[in-house]
Amino acid sequence: MSTVSATPAGARAGKPGARGRKQRGLIELLAPYRWRVAAMLVALVTATAAALAPAPLAKLAIDNGINRHDTGALELIVAGFLASAVVAAVASYAQTYLVGWVGQRVLQDLRVRLFAHLQTLSIGFYSRRRAGVIISRLTNDVEALDTLVSDGVATLFQSGLTLIGVVVILVVLDAQLALYAFGALPLLIAGAVAFRIASADAYRLTRERIAAITGYLQETLSGIRVIRAFAQEREHLQRFGYLNERSRAANMTTVHLNAAYFPAVELLSALVTVAILLAGGFAAIDGHTSTGVVFAFVAALNNFFSPIQELSQLYTTYRAGMAALDKIFGLLDEQPDLVDAPDAKPLPRVRGELRLERVGFRYSGEDPGPWALRGVELSVPVGQTVALVGATGAGKSTLAKLIARFYDPTEGRVLLDGHDLRSVTAQSLRSQLGIVPQEGFLFSGSIRDNVAFGRPEATDAELHAAIRAVGGEEFVAALPDGLDTEVGERGVQLSAGQRQLVAFARALVADPRILVLDEATSNVDVRTERLIEAGLRRLLAGRTAIVIAHRLSTIRQAGRIVVLDGGRAVESGTHAELLARRGRYFELYRAWEDGNGDADAA
Repeated sequence: MSTVSATPAGARAGKPGARGRKQRGLIELLAPYRWRVAAMLVALVTATAAALAPAPLAKLAIDNGINRHDTGALELIVAGFLASAVVAAVASYAQTYLVGWVGQRVLQDLRVRLFAHLQTLSIGFYSRRRAGVIISRLTNDVEALDTLVSDGVATLFQSGLTLIGVVVILVVLDAQLALYAFGALPLLIAGAVAFRIASADAYRLTRERIAAITGYLQETLSGIRVIRAFAQEREHLQRFGYLNERSRAANMTTVHLNAAYFPAVELLSALVTVAILLAGGFAAIDGHTSTGVVFAFVAALNNFFSPIQELSQLYTTYRAGMAALDKIFGLLDEQPDLVDAPDAKPLPRVRGELRLERVGFRYSGEDPGPWALRGVELSVPVGQTVALVGATGAGKSTLAKLIARFYDPTEGRVLLDGHDLRSVTAQSLRSQLGIVPQEGFLFSGSIRDNVAFGRPEATDAELHAAIRAVGGEEFVAALPDGLDTEVGERGVQLSAGQRQLVAFARALVADPRILVLDEATSNVDVRTERLIEAGLRRLLAGRTAIVIAHRLSTIRQAGRIVVLDGGRAVESGTHAELLARRGRYFELYRAWEDGNGDADAA
């Protein structure tokens, strides 16, 4: 069975293995660059070791050089200082470069992987998800992951190694003084655990609030004309302000936690330093330890608390990054509703014979729900134009979606030249299928780019011929740059009728064997409709076509008209035959004439 039910992302996230899945996913992203990751770790270890050298060198400088008035030893130790500084600088450069290189490559791969995955998801996925939330996955969440990969990984290793190195240095310098410093560890661990518990949900909430803002912003910008038309700017501003305030409140929760935790760690480190100065100072005065040991101990102590703070701070980056990674892998875990069967074969060049056998379909998937189509039988010979008519909700567009295999039928089969559509690859089917929807969607770019979209190698002569065939030559010639005129986002620089003419030309250039026109002339005026009628006849000539229309004037010349009612095919015949029967089509046509006849005759 080729239909796959996608599991909700939320259900996946709650499974016990979700955390391991994210960590494995992160490792998978790093795997192609394992050797550079290894070099990065070597640079991290080298830089950390060189950064730890000053404290023990300071002890040697004071005890073996300054106190003993040994200039030779002092010069040698100073040379060691310089050498460690140079090694630290070179290793830090290598570390920074490699972390940045690996991080940016991983993020580049992830964006491409996300975008490629989005191309595979079914139409139903996009009807369930807001475009702005999906965009947030590729922008805000990838940016949060960028911080984790680029900064978090380096901080984790560097701070961890620094902490281990400092502990060793403190114990070697003076084990008794080290015990005073380690006495603060229970408080630090307790504080870190409390901080983690308190902030666990806060960072996830901030990602959700940011996604909500992005989604609303995208929707508002797309609908700006409607907003202006109904003078709803103030209401939308208030709504955006409300979402923004919720985002601020979520972020302020993390701000309050950080403001309480990190100064507390600073205060604790200062108190421990005071205790070490007192205990070490008295021990040096009593002769139980040297001045160099106390100085080196205090110098090393700074490197004891700093990595603890950095690791605690890293938790905030970790939580934000993991929350983002959870959202990203939730999107990657989405499965298309339809996938090619394992034995699916490419569809050869088709003649265009369509047949529907007892087709039934419901959108609700596994849940028993209303049937959008039930028991539909339809046979379309090669080259015939079949018009689907019926009231809103009768199942016309659903039938077109099954022919395009955006969905598989719940019951029955859809066959093209005898091939069950489940048995062929979707790409080979759609490469021979042309669809002109109700609203001709255009991409930003030129008219040339949009007309040649389905066949980029088309020549200018072919593009002009297609535009001329659909009746668009006059309006294109009147544009300042002709074919090179920019249409703007979604074709905003053109009228609705002009956009639809470009969409017709695009379909003609692609030269599909099967053509589906879904309310393709409903957004154009009567004059424009008549202008493209001749072009439509050329577009449909020799092709099997399914035409869906509410404006019944566009389908009177169809080879056959099928009337759908409640998801069932109730009548079939030519325009004249169906009128003569005085059935459902007769009622629809009379209702259409009453409401539109005058305009059509104008």
